[in-house]
Amino acid sequence: MEKIWLKSYPPGMPTEVDTTQYRSLVQLLEESFHKFADRNAYVCMDKFLTYAEVDAHSKRLGAWLQSRAMKQGARVGIMLPNVLQYPIAIAAILRAGYTVVNVNPLYTPRELEHQLNDSGCEAIIILENFATTLEQVLPRTQIKHIVVGSIGEMLGGPKGMLVNFVVRNVKRLVPPFSLPNAVRFKDALSQGGGMKLTPVEVQRDDPAFLQYTGGTTGVAKGAVLTHNNVIANLLQSEAWANPALGAMSEQVVIVAALPLYHIFALTACAMWGTRIGALNILIPNPRDIGGFIKELAKYRFHMLPAVNTLYNALLNHADFVHLDFSALKICNGGGMAVQQSVNDRWRKVTGISIVEGYGLSETSPVATCNRADIATFTGTIGLPMPSTDIAILDDDGNEVPIGQPGEIAIRGPQVMAGYWNRPDETAKVMTADGFFKSGDVGVMDENGYTRIVDRKKDMIL
Repeated sequence: MEKIWLKSYPPGMPTEVDTTQYRSLVQLLEESFHKFADRNAYVCMDKFLTYAEVDAHSKRLGAWLQSRAMKQGARVGIMLPNVLQYPIAIAAILRAGYTVVNVNPLYTPRELEHQLNDSGCEAIIILENFATTLEQVLPRTQIKHIVVGSIGEMLGGPKGMLVNFVVRNVKRLVPPFSLPNAVRFKDALSQGGGMKLTPVEVQRDDPAFLQYTGGTTGVAKGAVLTHNNVIANLLQSEAWANPALGAMSEQVVIVAALPLYHIFALTACAMWGTRIGALNILIPNPRDIGGFIKELAKYRFHMLPAVNTLYNALLNHADFVHLDFSALKICNGGGMAVQQSVNDRWRKVTGISIVEGYGLSETSPVATCNRADIATFTGTIGLPMPSTDIAILDDDGNEVPIGQPGEIAIRGPQVMAGYWNRPDETAKVMTADGFFKSGDVGVMDENGYTRIVDRKKDMIL
């Protein structure tokens, strides 16, 4: 295979990334907690958390989880929107030697029951707003330990109490629930403060996340993302963003409006933000476009990853044009195709083109991306990331000539270890030489840019 895309790389872009610099994501997280201790890591509803605070809180929660006597590698669910408890929970679960199972808070009881049972989750960290869903399925799951958080608890003082009062009693967003053995998030933190987090020897190939996806069949399967998979995608993303971010003297500020339970925001906002010492602005409810814009007005932000529908919704709100876009460097579009018309309007308002990329839960997620330094919209999914090969295959698994349509197949260190407990499903999507077959039909041009033209298998949900 000739890597024709390398000639289209920006000058100085490495063709490979070295993932051996980290033993695990735990090492990467702890390095950043130490290196950026005094910096703000997250802000939500005006409450900031420093890297040192995320470090301390996650140590306590990790120690509390270990005190539940779960074996190394046990699966722990997180069923939260973008609130301050989320990054604490991710770090705590990984540091305690467990595997994170990201759960969509909007799941129906049936969907939640399937995911908890399929993953074998033994514990879950959930927001009280969704606790009634858990209550309905709990007896039919293996969940033994429940940590329940509230929107206001991490905001502190009178503000936190007021927020909780409004959420519970005015907006009535917390349906009644009964989970007798559940522990409150703040209580788990304080109990964990009297315990010691036991360091766990985690290997590169150990599962870090079970990322559930409909894939090509509609039945949610857990893509097993190892520590090495995610590390690779963070290093790939960092190299790819450098031409646009350059040698910035100020702290990078990322808008985390996409849900962190989705692989796009998990990698592009939370995990990569930690790697580079960025500040993530957590937006719990991006559907409230007016409220979202009010939050954006408070900050100079450099990165705004989003999907086409969110970019469009922002553009259609009268207040959006009044924001300060002078610091904006990168707007990544993923999750669905970015429309040319949306990009053109976005560029007119913000001065920045949307950089479209492509990936899947199975690829941690980024497989290809347009150059971060481009000023024009290409209508393609861009070029393969460093250390990544893209092949366009026919039905027999052979490469098709340049310019011919075929199934997009991806090989690289960010490709999942397989589907959780589904060797049959894994065998269907992995080739003998290590390519993951995406189910998307694409055409690659002579410069290495790929355009998606179709979906191979229609998904029946």
